[in-house]
Amino acid sequence: MFPVGGDMSNEGTGLDGAAPMVLGPRLRNRRGAVEVSLTNQVADLQLIRVGAVRVNGREVPLEDIVLVPEEGAVWPGVDLSSRCPFLFERQRRVWLRVGIPPLAMGEHRVELELECGVHGVIRADVTQVIDEPHPEADGRIPRAPDDDFAEGVVRARRAHAEQWAGTRLSHVSSPSFEPAHARNACEHFTGVAQVPLGLAGPLIIQGEYAHGPYLIPLATTEGAMVASYNRGIKLLNACGGARCTVLEDAMQRAPVFVFDDARAGRDFSRWLRANESAIAEQAEATSHVAKLLRLEMYQLHRFVFVRFNFATGDAAGQNMVGKATFAALLWIREQYPHIRASFLDGNVSTDKKSSRLNILQTRGKRVTAEVVVPKALLLEKMRTSVQQVVLLQRVSAEGSSLAGAHNNGCQSANALAALFIATGQDVATLAESAAGDLYMDETPEGDLHASITLPSLVLATHGGGTGLPTQRECLELMDCFGRGKVRRLAEIVAGVVLAGELSLACAVASALGSEEWVTSHESLGRHH
Repeated sequence: MFPVGGDMSNEGTGLDGAAPMVLGPRLRNRRGAVEVSLTNQVADLQLIRVGAVRVNGREVPLEDIVLVPEEGAVWPGVDLSSRCPFLFERQRRVWLRVGIPPLAMGEHRVELELECGVHGVIRADVTQVIDEPHPEADGRIPRAPDDDFAEGVVRARRAHAEQWAGTRLSHVSSPSFEPAHARNACEHFTGVAQVPLGLAGPLIIQGEYAHGPYLIPLATTEGAMVASYNRGIKLLNACGGARCTVLEDAMQRAPVFVFDDARAGRDFSRWLRANESAIAEQAEATSHVAKLLRLEMYQLHRFVFVRFNFATGDAAGQNMVGKATFAALLWIREQYPHIRASFLDGNVSTDKKSSRLNILQTRGKRVTAEVVVPKALLLEKMRTSVQQVVLLQRVSAEGSSLAGAHNNGCQSANALAALFIATGQDVATLAESAAGDLYMDETPEGDLHASITLPSLVLATHGGGTGLPTQRECLELMDCFGRGKVRRLAEIVAGVVLAGELSLACAVASALGSEEWVTSHESLGRHH
């Protein structure tokens, strides 16, 4: 069938004169350009060339034409050839994207020519209709300078996105809270990306800040993950819970100073050490929370990198320490005129990057969770032996070292990502937070001692995304919302990570040689 008023011909052989394609029911404006629907009605084709394409008599250059299939990679028109054909299968649709500005509503004439190898050349000359408006050609997102979180502008952004992409945001557009709650958490607020939330536990924590059983909210899309943590939690609880300890707490910003030569840089490092108390006074004047703990100097060539280490209370503190360090930097520049250049951060803080320095010196919270699992309980609950689990951990540690990994465990990032999303943490800090050292050993009594240390766990219970309504509720489930709770959260998180390490390690080290690891994902994690 052809659109009314259309004409399409097939000049090749092998199809008995039948036209192998028709244009779709309409043109569409998408992402600042125009797309034409092509549907293959007869046989599998190999497109080897896009010939003339005209819209309203205007010819479109070949370099501005792209084939966009419903599945798979896009295909620039200039890449088509007999040696590199585009496979256009029967009953499939492809959009021919032409790089011209979006069209106005109404009728438009489309002429095109496609060469299909042995099936010949297909030509079309049809009139089609644009039946919906399109946002500005440059895709400018609607904004309201006076109040960019007002319901009206939020609705305008959703409408813009729907028109621009040709889709509907029926779920994205259904937040359970007012847009104003996202102020200072998300610019251009448009809706919500909802993630399934499962509960694990309750997990018993024996810590200095967390004590007793806690329900654990895990936001994830990975089937079998919550079940895996529940399995590890049951084992920990049977042993009396996870013993958790916060070892250190510091957040960094690390400016770099440039000098004429290395000797001038060395002299500057000595000056910094002599004036550390005055520098602390300048930095701490910017906040009632930030406290400068220490300076670390690292000199390379004529560059001096200085890690400012701060205590930041219950906030993660990256912005807080940035402001404090900048105030100190300005004062240092006034007092020390021999500095040739300086930058607020020279990357030695490795913000949102994993690094050996953070593992050694701490970023955020350094926290350990540990447990002793009786050998009989391990065999009964996890169907493996102490010797088998310890051997696996030793071998895995060697493998991690060989690979240069910053975590020798099984799945720390699973718990961290799920908890970070659920509780409104800065998810990008997973880059440093997922570093970890797992240690397992056999006690003199033949039981299993297991311990995980997270040396750079970046967390908050106050500020940032922790105040969003659903994230606040998840924090409140663990009695971790607000001031004075961040170390409690750190201990709980470490306990959950330990539960996951035990669960997966025992599944891999099971008596049947990792069978439990495979079968659990087969039954819970696959889309059948």
